[in-house]
Amino acid sequence: MQILIYSYNYHPEPIGIAPLMTELAEGLVKRGHKVRVITGMPNYPQRQIYDRYRGKLYVTEHKNGVKIQRSYLRIKSKPNLIDRLLLELSFVFTSLPQALRGERPDLILLTVPPLLVCLPATLIAWLYNCPVVLNVQDILPEAAVRVGLIKNKLMISALETLEKFAYRTAHSISVIADGFVDNLKNKGVPANKIACIPNWVNLNFIRPLPKENNYWRATHQLDDKFVVLYSGNIALTQGLETVIEAASRLRHLKEIVFVIAGESQALKRLQKHCLACGADNVLLLPLQPREKLPQMLAAADVGLIVQKSNVISFNMPSKIPLLLASGRPIVGSVPATGTAAKAIKESGGGIIVEPESADALAGAVLNLYNQPELAAKLGRKGRKFAVENYSFEQALNRYEELFADVVSKRATTLDILPELSSKESLVDI
Repeated sequence: MQILIYSYNYHPEPIGIAPLMTELAEGLVKRGHKVRVITGMPNYPQRQIYDRYRGKLYVTEHKNGVKIQRSYLRIKSKPNLIDRLLLELSFVFTSLPQALRGERPDLILLTVPPLLVCLPATLIAWLYNCPVVLNVQDILPEAAVRVGLIKNKLMISALETLEKFAYRTAHSISVIADGFVDNLKNKGVPANKIACIPNWVNLNFIRPLPKENNYWRATHQLDDKFVVLYSGNIALTQGLETVIEAASRLRHLKEIVFVIAGESQALKRLQKHCLACGADNVLLLPLQPREKLPQMLAAADVGLIVQKSNVISFNMPSKIPLLLASGRPIVGSVPATGTAAKAIKESGGGIIVEPESADALAGAVLNLYNQPELAAKLGRKGRKFAVENYSFEQALNRYEELFADVVSKRATTLDILPELSSKESLVDI
């Protein structure tokens, strides 16, 4: 099968959807499929184009059997709402010629966000008469509205219209959590159009490792410490100020150290909050290289999942499978009725506390600090659940089944390009 993956993020970006789409593309190649990826110039999480791609309009690469076609992005390191819109528009317009330079796809896998990318993907699907599988990682614009990123009523209305268009024109929609299924069904999306395929974790790469002789602990002077770790994207949906306030509640216990690893701009803001709260037991670190991830997760005694109280059914942290696979207990400062809480509860690998409550978070950490047997039990349950539910092979099988089903059912009544072979493109290469 010829598969076109339309994903704003891809390798070598270290976190978020990029590693997942990279693993999926390369996994499909190993299964005998031909995969082409349309993506932007790598820029995340620094929000700056990586040096080797700077100043270029288009770049085509090949990695592990995948053809990667990159296009220019207009990007600002400190974007406002207009900058974000222009960023998405730049990808919409520059990616379209790249998508037309290459083999005719049998299927398009489109990841959102960003939401505007559904426009060129739908056009390409129409031109090639091939189905689109919409892969929803966050539900927009709902997420942006709930956290206050978008307040303009006209823009909200326009984005909601675009969201309905994306759902209506996709042949199938893959979501990453049950809460997303309910969200889409409540918006009128037919249940038979939705497939729930959770994001996965490489269980051989992320696995329980001993804390003893851990070079990551030693490097950061964390030997003999009880490490409470948050690592990854620092977004408006989280409110990591709660973590810092919880740390300040426990600063009298010198063995407990909170570690936050994230983007440098966000760390500057959190550093000010640490000073204001007197949280001298918080270690702020830049995002760590992907190859250090197993040792970093193994260095933790507790892993944190943090969300604001209004984050219910439109966001599913990709960190959950990682923490479960590492065999470390989770403390989830998340809404009790939300998607994240459901995943943590179902795994048996963590504790749920009231979101945006420093006292509740500090109490849960203290509970695990005082009860190492409980922490170990939660860690074992979490690892077992990850092995049974979040393996890459399981996800790959389900994507293959979904793709085969969608392709077999595609309509042929609008076959506008009947003479175009699978090796031809609409634009000369």
